[in-house]
Amino acid sequence: QVQLVESGGGLVQPGGSLTLSCAASGFPFGTLLVNWYRQAPGKERELIARILPNGRFTIDVDSVKGRFTFSRDNAKNTVFLRMNTAKPEDTAVYFCHTYWDLKNYWGQGTQVTVSS
Repeated sequence: QVQLVESGGGLVQPGGSLTLSCAASGFPFGTLLVNWYRQAPGKERELIARILPNGRFTIDVDSVKGRFTFSRDNAKNTVFLRMNTAKPEDTAVYFCHTYWDLKNYWGQGTQVTVSS
């Protein structure tokens, strides 16, 4: 079965940290670019970062630069998003995404709420 499953979301205090995971199955994971997106309430889904098969990444949202890091473990078919110095504006549903065999694949999302 081809799927992406996010986990690790929850409530975090402002200034706190959280690690999200995205586990893949059914893909040739080690060859694929994986993206992290987020969608805040009332806003469009936005691309946060792209993680290359070799683990390098590019960040597309200026507000997370210096606070979010991204990594992957190809042996475990998993990519990670590490959120540091969380801010209330990081509150959103976080999704991972990949494109394979001419199709887009999305996880179900994981909710992150930054609040005291």
